[in-house]
Amino acid sequence: MADSKQVSYKTDLIQHAMSVDALRFGEFTLKSGRISPYFFNAGLLSTGPILATLSTAYAATIAEALQSSAIPEFDVLFGPAYKGIPFAATTAMTLYTQHKIAVGFAYDRKEVKDHGEGGNMVGVPVKGKKVVVLDDVMTSGKAVRGAIETVRQNGGEVVGVIQALDREEVGQDGVSSTVKELEELIGEGRVFSILKMRDLMIWLEKNGMTKDLENMKVYWDKYGLK
Repeated sequence: MADSKQVSYKTDLIQHAMSVDALRFGEFTLKSGRISPYFFNAGLLSTGPILATLSTAYAATIAEALQSSAIPEFDVLFGPAYKGIPFAATTAMTLYTQHKIAVGFAYDRKEVKDHGEGGNMVGVPVKGKKVVVLDDVMTSGKAVRGAIETVRQNGGEVVGVIQALDREEVGQDGVSSTVKELEELIGEGRVFSILKMRDLMIWLEKNGMTKDLENMKVYWDKYGLK
């Protein structure tokens, strides 16, 4: 039953993301300079239906990680500004309504506030708390490292990272894995993803999108983790 549910939320996320052009197939130049056959723009995950789908997928992934003890019980979801803010808010709500897991959420400001409560953090305080960071797409891991450092500077402990999509690519050196590098910071087996590049390839094959699938295979052969 768990496997069928997992397939369901992955398929739902792919289909909903494509419906709002957040996931596109074609030819795209990445920041790394690589020419990718697909592109994922989390900034377009901004409607009620797609946020419901995404938060359901995030929450299910977190619940499964907790159930298997891959990550410990935690207190706070952290959503890096700006795209991570609605992801953390809606996932905290979905974790409670669908799984009865009660956690708070927090996020950072791009600019430190110099009046009122001040500081660069908003939401549940992370000091002395165990924190799970939500990410959209992991490439170099720079954004996640920044989030981990922000939480640590505010006295929290990052015990897990959940990303929407793992591109499963080698780094610029052609060998290293960003996920493995992050696990060296927060603990082995504590970085999870809703979707992986291989999930997109399976979906393309099932839906008869042969040309896009072939382009994905060529890219995988060149940059994919072996």
